[in-house]
Amino acid sequence: MVYKRIQYQEVLNRINEPRSRIQVIVGPRQVGKSTLIGQVLEECTYPFESHSADDVTGVSANWLSQIWEAQRLKMITRNESKRLLIIDEIQKIHNWSETVKAEWDRDTREKRELIVVLLGSSRMLIEKGLTESLAGRFELIRLSHWTFTEMRDCFGWTLPQYVYYGGYPGAARYINNETRWRNYVKDSLIEPSISKDVLMDTKIMKPQLLRQLFEIGSSYSGELLSLTKIAGQLQDAGNVTTLAGYLHLLDECGLLCGLQKYAEDDARKYNSVPKFQVHNNALRNVYVDDDFLEIIENPKEWGRYMESAIGAYLVSQARIYDYKVFYWRNKNEEVDYILVRNKKKIAIEIKSGRRTSNEGLSKFTQAYKPHKAFVVGSGGLSFEEFLSMDLNLLFK
Repeated sequence: MVYKRIQYQEVLNRINEPRSRIQVIVGPRQVGKSTLIGQVLEECTYPFESHSADDVTGVSANWLSQIWEAQRLKMITRNESKRLLIIDEIQKIHNWSETVKAEWDRDTREKRELIVVLLGSSRMLIEKGLTESLAGRFELIRLSHWTFTEMRDCFGWTLPQYVYYGGYPGAARYINNETRWRNYVKDSLIEPSISKDVLMDTKIMKPQLLRQLFEIGSSYSGELLSLTKIAGQLQDAGNVTTLAGYLHLLDECGLLCGLQKYAEDDARKYNSVPKFQVHNNALRNVYVDDDFLEIIENPKEWGRYMESAIGAYLVSQARIYDYKVFYWRNKNEEVDYILVRNKKKIAIEIKSGRRTSNEGLSKFTQAYKPHKAFVVGSGGLSFEEFLSMDLNLLFK
């Protein structure tokens, strides 16, 4: 049976509704956006066409207008009352949002039932175009990195396999050959994300510096490390402001972020030492020296893998569940992850084999009165339970 992500039914329902909004599917590379829309098209009961800006050399706004006009002509000549148009990798088209706005508004004036679905892998460029030109004309459907439950249900993975190999479905077939798995993740996932979603679409003065920041930051996933200290490890000179900007771009592409310290004073948040966190644990573990069988026999080191996996789950789902992720630290006391949605705070301490105390959780609870505060791991929710739960339940 072909596996379908939870967003499949949502997309299918929306394209079958009367035309009202452009449907925009966004998410990192290799999380199944194109596969999802292909599955939806198999169930589509009316005419459709699908095009990808990745398939056209020198793609321009004129190409998009020509595709759109062709759909109108087909609707007229074939006497179609409804048609579906899908454009993949829409962010590759210069001024795409202005063109989409003009074409969509024309169809609206002429009462044409042309349903439009756009797909894109650069969240920053997609959402910038939407807010600048298409306000009120679209709905977002966000796809995240694959969760533990999805990798388990689709590929039969165990929890240790998910923690080590992460949540890329395309890489699942290679886990019995770690050299091949590492090469696939680096060459087919990381490099295209950086070279196509960051370097081609954003003016980067020092691309090698960005790549070095990603590799170092990923290897420190789940740990605090100042940008000043990282700057000292980089071969290419760059100041802290430049590194912070590059880290933001990596976050927008679903690769690596720097969590800020929780504080009720915004200035303290923004000036804090970042806690590096990958969006998918494969991005961290592809750079480690230990192989899977070696690391699961080392409880102390395995704890670091587990903590990073929990963090990756939380940051990759943050846009889906509409919360922000922080950490908290006061002197030697620390809470691994603080989730904030509206005025509700959730404090989560990860207690793995290498942790012996969680005094920070008590201190944070006394100081900030969170909505919930709990341990994941020894003495609390099991890792498998937490990675399988509906995160909305945390805010109930």
